[in-house]
Amino acid sequence: MAVTFYGVNSGSGLKKLDEYLLTRSYISGYQASKDDITVHAALSKAPSSEYVNVSRWYNHIEALLRISGVSGEGCGVTIEGFAPVDAVATPPAEDTKATAAEDDDDDDVDLFGEETEEEKKAAEARAAAVKASGKKKESGKSSVLLDVKPWDDETDMKKLEEAVRSIKMEGLLWGASKLVPVGYGIKKLQIMLTIVDDLVSVDDLIEEQLTVEPTNEYVQSCDIVAFNKI
Repeated sequence: MAVTFYGVNSGSGLKKLDEYLLTRSYISGYQASKDDITVHAALSKAPSSEYVNVSRWYNHIEALLRISGVSGEGCGVTIEGFAPVDAVATPPAEDTKATAAEDDDDDDVDLFGEETEEEKKAAEARAAAVKASGKKKESGKSSVLLDVKPWDDETDMKKLEEAVRSIKMEGLLWGASKLVPVGYGIKKLQIMLTIVDDLVSVDDLIEEQLTVEPTNEYVQSCDIVAFNKI
């Protein structure tokens, strides 16, 4: 079902969006989609950290756009005063006519002439580069949301997060995070990460990195909250 938002760049609009994202990782569904891109594009700037949920979601979508892009279709979203992503990308009819007229003027240009030696070499180099990188391009990516739990209410959560983010692996990118109250004064760290499936196993990351020395000085356990293919 399509979702409608109003005044997303105003304080009241951001507050409504923040409340909406309190229990959601994405605007619609369980993976990033065109709906997220539409809302992301409608925001004139990165939201203030005052809006914790919007800020977490915004940083995550920013990371996805830098790493792999977003391909999900979504359920449809409407934003007052803002055109959907597809509408923005559609060229005006007048421009199409102008382009057609320009094409007529270029009829005398030979587009199918023989390739020069330099063009052949450039084409061969491009083909070799694509072939060499083909294996890497086949690797899928996943977006993961983890709950990282401390030992008790005396655990330094800032040092806990620093210990978590200090773990570096090829194909692992840490994203947005926030502290979530659990009870009795204890808070857990909820953190997003993006992984290359062929390079990183989340189970191994938890068992061999997050819950062993030196990280287990702060981390008592970890749970996978959400796991979505990108």
